[in-house]
Amino acid sequence: MATEASPPASTRASPRPTGQRYWTTRRDGEVRLHHEKSSLANSTPITVHEMVRSTAMQYANYIALGSKHGNSWHLLTYIEYYEQCRRAAKAFLKLGLERFHGVGIMGFNSEEWAISSIGAILAGGFSVGILSTNSPKTCQVIAESSAMDIVVVDSDRQLQKIIQIQGYLKCLKAIVQYKDEIRSPLENLYSWKEFLDLADSISDDTLDRIIDSQKPNQCCAVFYNMLTTGPPKAIMISHDNTERPPGDSSDALQITWTTAATVQSLSYKCPPEEQEVLVSYLPLSYMGAQIFDMWISISVAGALYFAQPDALRGSLLDTLREVKPTSFHGVPWVWDRLLDHLKTSQLSSTPFRKKINQWAMQLGLRTAKRHILKQLTFNLAKKLSFDQARSSLGLHHCRQLFNMGLGLPGPTLDFFLSLNMPIFQLYGMSESTGVHSLSTQKDFQLLSCGKALPGTHTKIQKSKDGVGDIHIWGRNVFMGYLNDEGNTQRKINLQGWMYTSDFGFLDTEEFLYILGNARGECDRDIITLSSGEKINPAPIEERVKRYVPIVRYVMLVGQEAPYLCALLTLKCQLNTDTGEPRDALTSEVVAVCRQLKSQSTRLSDIVYNRDPVVMNFISQGIDAANAEATSDSTKIMKWALLDMDFSVSGGELGPNTKLKRAVVAKMYQAEIKSFYSNDGV
Repeated sequence: MATEASPPASTRASPRPTGQRYWTTRRDGEVRLHHEKSSLANSTPITVHEMVRSTAMQYANYIALGSKHGNSWHLLTYIEYYEQCRRAAKAFLKLGLERFHGVGIMGFNSEEWAISSIGAILAGGFSVGILSTNSPKTCQVIAESSAMDIVVVDSDRQLQKIIQIQGYLKCLKAIVQYKDEIRSPLENLYSWKEFLDLADSISDDTLDRIIDSQKPNQCCAVFYNMLTTGPPKAIMISHDNTERPPGDSSDALQITWTTAATVQSLSYKCPPEEQEVLVSYLPLSYMGAQIFDMWISISVAGALYFAQPDALRGSLLDTLREVKPTSFHGVPWVWDRLLDHLKTSQLSSTPFRKKINQWAMQLGLRTAKRHILKQLTFNLAKKLSFDQARSSLGLHHCRQLFNMGLGLPGPTLDFFLSLNMPIFQLYGMSESTGVHSLSTQKDFQLLSCGKALPGTHTKIQKSKDGVGDIHIWGRNVFMGYLNDEGNTQRKINLQGWMYTSDFGFLDTEEFLYILGNARGECDRDIITLSSGEKINPAPIEERVKRYVPIVRYVMLVGQEAPYLCALLTLKCQLNTDTGEPRDALTSEVVAVCRQLKSQSTRLSDIVYNRDPVVMNFISQGIDAANAEATSDSTKIMKWALLDMDFSVSGGELGPNTKLKRAVVAKMYQAEIKSFYSNDGV
């Protein structure tokens, strides 16, 4: 059961190799294997090579990857994809890639990114994703800790970072640049074509011997958890965390098992019935994005299309409309932008269309929440309103929509649900190979992140009224932090249970609800007042957004201060070329201003002209949010409206669009200091 206090009995049943544990911090280490008697948890493991080859043989001529060059798409079939991965693996070997050494990949998502990652694994090295926004110093730390032999970059901009630090990298043997013309010729620098041509001097037999030598409980990929302070944590992902059935000589990837478990839980289709279409836009250096883009698409023989590098700056919507994905996953920031687009479209509708949309959405929300379909009426609403909304986002072919990362607020979920677009919440982290629990069409509860993957377990410890620390167990649990025994021991116990640093509860049907961060590496999100009281800002921030719908971001401040204050941004339009927020307010905000009898259309109208109507509306919303506060210490005593919305390009949001609190606090330290400049409130 998910709430048991000890690991599943089968994990203790059979003898284990002497001295092995469920975790290791060595790059060539081996871990004790997770094992239990269930159909999926004890399934026969397969390697990445076997999965890619199997799909390539069975679906040889189906589209595997799509990359847009100018106005046209460059397409690779599955047999071409497989051949390119093998060529990349042989080229890595020619360049001197050693066993358990890293291949760094830094650039926007692309076919070369995916091919390099799989090629590195086939060649016996580590696939190591590096964020394109990382500084040269961070790149150096990652390269040194993963013993990086080869770095693959997409452009001269990323190449310059490696050139700055290559003198410090003892293992570095070669650099590969796969986009743009090479502007800085170096002895050890190769274009993508030159790199792949190196494969001709390595035989297939040589590569196959290396593939066959890999063990399931050894590391094959490293993901880096970027912390606000201190060096990044290197998360080791093994080939598999399961017992190999007697007589079975095959290997498997932990990634492969998690992919299979996710596919089993969801509603993916395979050719020839139908081919899934997916869009890759979140950085593949994040485990969750990699699972849902690279590995699931291979598992179900789907067609994976890569969005443009400026996807998060505005072009994603164009790609969705062109590609028409059958499954789509977003992060809260992306869903927020899509919601803005839908509301803007509705505001520009005729009065008659507005009435139809309002009727349809009310019906849709009631129907979805009651799970009762009055089919004829519902079908009419679908035809008149729901289909049009989906089509405007390019999601009219989608059978399932997911949210990754932080949970979406109730009003956002309700809005999409009212349009017959239920968003399924996922819960996971790189340490759980990207996924641990998920909602599905069969198992769906609002505000829940669903049930644990088959063959995995969840338990709540140190619980009070059922709420406590979340611990997980299963084949998806990572090997350990590379060269970091202290943090690894704190993360995984002797029985293989992993502490997630989150807290929540399981209901009677074993649906998991996440209520916030507990401690550990998530301490940076907790505000400690001068009184010593610790406050989780997330629920307070969401409450303000509910009462002040024109607000995009709310960031509480008050570390070591006597009371809480808040920085607010309003919803502004984006510059589609640069991704920077514009001064112009969204249509939704302008409509609210008109209802308030305000003529403001720009952020500067409100901030610099101190629009009294809008400022009073915000103040009343803050008061309403404070009225629901559980104590005086959780109330917002002062607030400031910033003169610019947050964005990825501005640096306030990370590549996965998560708010970078430390960066914002530094950028607006003058405003924060002014909150506490006087003794009185």
